[in-house]
Amino acid sequence: MKTINSARPWTVAAGSTAAVTAALVTAGLVIKEIAGPELHVAAVRDGAVLSREEARVQTVAVTTNEPGKVRVRLDGRPLELRAHGGRLVADLGPLPEGEHELTVTAPGGLPLTGGNITRKFRVDATPPSITVDALRPATRDGQPARLQARSLREPFTLTGRVRGATRLLSEGRPVELGEEGRFTLRYRTPPDAVRLTAYDSAGNRLDQRIPVVVPHPEMRAVHVTALAWASEPLRNRVLTMIREGRINAVQLDIKDEDGIVGYASQVPLAREVGAARPIYDARKAIDQLHAMNVRVVGRIVAFRDPQLGRASWKAGKRDRLVQTPGGGAYGAHYGAQSFTNLADPEVRRYNIDLAVEAARLGFDDILYDYVRRPDGPLKSMRFPGIKGSVEDNVASFVAETRRLVRPHGAFLGASVYGIAATRPLEIGQDITKIGKHVDYVAPMLYPSHWASGEFGIGNPNAQPYKTVYASMLTFHKVLRGTSAQVIPWLQDFSLGHSYGNAEVRAQIDAAAKTGSPSFLLWDPSCRYHPGALEPRENWKSA
Repeated sequence: MKTINSARPWTVAAGSTAAVTAALVTAGLVIKEIAGPELHVAAVRDGAVLSREEARVQTVAVTTNEPGKVRVRLDGRPLELRAHGGRLVADLGPLPEGEHELTVTAPGGLPLTGGNITRKFRVDATPPSITVDALRPATRDGQPARLQARSLREPFTLTGRVRGATRLLSEGRPVELGEEGRFTLRYRTPPDAVRLTAYDSAGNRLDQRIPVVVPHPEMRAVHVTALAWASEPLRNRVLTMIREGRINAVQLDIKDEDGIVGYASQVPLAREVGAARPIYDARKAIDQLHAMNVRVVGRIVAFRDPQLGRASWKAGKRDRLVQTPGGGAYGAHYGAQSFTNLADPEVRRYNIDLAVEAARLGFDDILYDYVRRPDGPLKSMRFPGIKGSVEDNVASFVAETRRLVRPHGAFLGASVYGIAATRPLEIGQDITKIGKHVDYVAPMLYPSHWASGEFGIGNPNAQPYKTVYASMLTFHKVLRGTSAQVIPWLQDFSLGHSYGNAEVRAQIDAAAKTGSPSFLLWDPSCRYHPGALEPRENWKSA
């Protein structure tokens, strides 16, 4: 047998009276008739490496004027040939992983003539492996394997090794491989996750997503509206709590329930719809609070947005709103044109643009609120353009946000209903799905919002400790398997039951008992009970 370079055809002598054509098609062996008594082979070379998928579709086809004399063997066993389109055809696959040998014998019409071609190839169904140094293993309580960084505002470097890979990509970009497959990735700030893809010579692929967790600093915060911060008396009450060491964070509204952005935002759509209002100076507020060593959490009310809703409806951009089955604007108890469409690209982009702008301004956290659909029967509302479930759209929205605010050093949190832990379909908040894409979940656990009998408690509003403790345990349970922390919203207002220092303190103690010392206090009037908050020197975790 005469062998030519593997990248070129192979030829063997054949009988002068019997020209034979054999082909291994679909990236297989090709033997075809050429001028003269020869067999011609192309396409597959000795030592070829095929993936399992490639091997599954391999076919050998033989053309000869003496079909009874052709023999095809795979790994020593004869293959049964069938007539098809004037040729003899046999399927090779599916093939097990490992080494294989294909032999095609085509006897010639004269003595000592004929051909015998042997091809050896390998099926490789094992993808390459990726080992990342300093990877924290998954834990028994469901915490996934993860990397950990110290700060969102410091450079982050990871190293690792690939085995059996010919190339490695990170976020679709090639990664240089050194000796023994070693690699190094450097980031200006920690990403939300490291996304790696490795390929081997057979085309097998391994995708790996590794969360990068940055522990959120302990946070004891109070909610402050834009108007409250602009009010000197209310602002001074908050500043006094800071000076006394009772809180170490302020949640300051970026966009509120009316859709008003409280500072002179430069986001084009905010200006176009008249949402941007210079109620307070965001940069000045952030600088003042940072100078006091206080974190600033920027709250964005996402999909409840009357300002954007009314302007969009008037401009004929009605797909931006949640609609009734008849095509009207969904209102219910929120008011006409108040709830925007979580599936609409422009609505999503608007909120993400505000989040990125706020992160660039220096807000330490972006905390979404109303990151959900309206409550009410799902059949009573439409979401133009939606693909997939409401819950999946919410999760993908926070995932997209996190990837864009992370490079600017901001944590991402999501405020969620307390009932969402056990009843995610009621408002479109699947806590487990959300938890995979945020740094923390902030459940609104206000005892006044729980119905009688919830958690087996006759009057949850009158039992703040028991109510918060029970609901916190539920959230910790459903968030197992994610890296999200739980930082609850707690009640500092009276609704059906009088709340003072003791009731607020009871909720804080209950959350801490479950392992969550961080919290956010809510009072719509921004008049809090400092006596419920211990000075920093008494914090057990300080």
